[in-house]
Amino acid sequence: MELPKRAGNGPVAVALEAGKNYAWCACGLSQSQPLCDGKHRGTGMSPDVFTAENTETKYLCACKATGNQPFCDGSHK
Repeated sequence: MELPKRAGNGPVAVALEAGKNYAWCACGLSQSQPLCDGKHRGTGMSPDVFTAENTETKYLCACKATGNQPFCDGSHK
């Protein structure tokens, strides 16, 4: 399996809607960072699909090194 590509050097603020499903890009290839656009096909990687618990802005990881997928944990520093 390939390693994810670093897609950014900091988190990306995303306005989430309670009850809605989101697919966080785990491969780093998506042109719609930090969300998946299907570019992972053929890499052996897949997005992290999650359901937002609350309507709020959350910071999603773009460096792909977080230990708390899909959320930023400061690993980019």
